[in-house]
Amino acid sequence: MARPREFDETAVLDAAVQCFWQHGYDGTSVRDLAEKTGITSASLYNAFGDKRGLYRRALDHYLAQSFGDRVGRFEGHLPPRQAITAFFEEIIDRSLKDTQRKGCMLVNSALEVAPHDPEFRRVVTGMLEQVEAFFRRCAEGGQRDGTITTAQSADDLAGLLLSVLLGIRVLARTRPERDLLHGLVRPIYDLLDSDTAARKVPLHS
Repeated sequence: MARPREFDETAVLDAAVQCFWQHGYDGTSVRDLAEKTGITSASLYNAFGDKRGLYRRALDHYLAQSFGDRVGRFEGHLPPRQAITAFFEEIIDRSLKDTQRKGCMLVNSALEVAPHDPEFRRVVTGMLEQVEAFFRRCAEGGQRDGTITTAQSADDLAGLLLSVLLGIRVLARTRPERDLLHGLVRPIYDLLDSDTAARKVPLHS
């Protein structure tokens, strides 16, 4: 009979996320993970297989707590146009509070791990497609209710919003400046606004 685990898996994944997020995959050793999580290397191997397996679980955990949580709070609870604004305002606020300049673990994974690892390339690509799909649903909803322009297709708007999101998360690692980051989204807000709809959403939350 397998012995029950003697640690809190969620707490271990939280600690692993912080370790990988701060140092990257290559910059994090199993010893670092053991020290950060407070459990032995043997226990980590028994529970997650190896460092790569733990990284995969940690990345999934991070995505559920970040993007998954954010979409759950905004989509269906805010009008589509306002959901987009709230999403970006929270991203900017999160970026400005990132004193260690860790950036986004998903974007970091896209740059560090995904180019050399087919499995992680699929994971990152799938997540980026989910983000783009969220923007597409918001664009389609806003086009239906008249708060988002129909001059551009929902697909094109979703791709543009995704690219701006990635740009913010990368740029904020070197220049976490409020005016700069808000300057990236203000033209996007103007582009989204329908020619016939009055502005209903403030630029800043």
